[in-house]
Amino acid sequence: MNRLVASERFQTWAARFPLTRRIVRAEGEAMFDLVAGFCHSQILQALVSFDIPATLLEADTTAEVLASRARVPLHRMHVLLRASVAIGLLKQRRSGSYGLTRRGAALAGVPGLSEMIRHHEVLYRDLSDPVAFFRGETETELADFWPYVFGAGAASDPDQARRYSELMADSQKLVAADTLAVINLKDADRLMDVGGGTGAFLAAVAEAHPDIALTLFDLPAVVPEARQRFDALAAAGTGPDRSLEIVAGSFRDQALPQGFDIISLVRVLYDHNDETVGRLLSAVYTALPSGGRIIVSEPMTGGAKPGRAGDAYFALYCMAMRTGRARSAEEIMVLLRSAGFEQVKAHPSSRPFITSVVEAVRLD
Repeated sequence: MNRLVASERFQTWAARFPLTRRIVRAEGEAMFDLVAGFCHSQILQALVSFDIPATLLEADTTAEVLASRARVPLHRMHVLLRASVAIGLLKQRRSGSYGLTRRGAALAGVPGLSEMIRHHEVLYRDLSDPVAFFRGETETELADFWPYVFGAGAASDPDQARRYSELMADSQKLVAADTLAVINLKDADRLMDVGGGTGAFLAAVAEAHPDIALTLFDLPAVVPEARQRFDALAAAGTGPDRSLEIVAGSFRDQALPQGFDIISLVRVLYDHNDETVGRLLSAVYTALPSGGRIIVSEPMTGGAKPGRAGDAYFALYCMAMRTGRARSAEEIMVLLRSAGFEQVKAHPSSRPFITSVVEAVRLD
């Protein structure tokens, strides 16, 4: 059948036959979208780099104004804006001015999304030679962008830690919302978030469950930024109304603190190889009491049914980081069982491109 479909004669016939021409056209358009995908991503990158979504969120604006602000020749700005209309981010008014579509408004309003898009120029350079990339012959830049994955020693620069933490904190809000939507913390007393950055996940937990005592465990270079952030939230009256314990350390180099009935790993496992993940999960098992729970929340691959987010994006991203890999929920469940956990459960995810959640219990 594949050989028949691939033949030029069949394609010519099918494109004309009334019962198949619609299918042929749809398949052709889908294939063209794959070919043009890099152009679309660069349109998005330029749009964000010129702050056009943020500008249009305030008010519709003409191409002349946008070109002047971005210092782009007018005829080239017209090309960018029309391209943005074509991929569904902008719309053109009858007056000639441009505004945001619903998708474009989400681009401007989702916390951290614009910064995540800006940093993708690093990933795009790493993927510029895909043949060498998949052969493992490239020295990728992304690992230098996220040095913390190599351990505390590699993340000793406060400026690098701050860049990482700020980017993660903004995007972590969506992850926290989706995680808390599926897990039950009603009976929790003490929760420790390992690798919690500046505490975006814990801030969301504090707001939803004010009676839970919270501890953040992360690298020494991250701790000052975390403390500063929570002090600022408390001063503004938008943070937890109680103290947050922050413990500096590296799970690679030391045992985890004990005394918690829940330990969370939010976007942590996919940064590390299987050996490191195995040691971390064993450390979490040791730190938890009988009946204690572990929560794993991060983007995951589709396993037996590959998905676009996990398999066609996060898997490549992790490969470019050179240390970790994106895993399916089933793989994470196997790792949890190997560490001794029981009652392992994967929660249905409403937005797998944001995160998926697996939890388990220590029962001994």
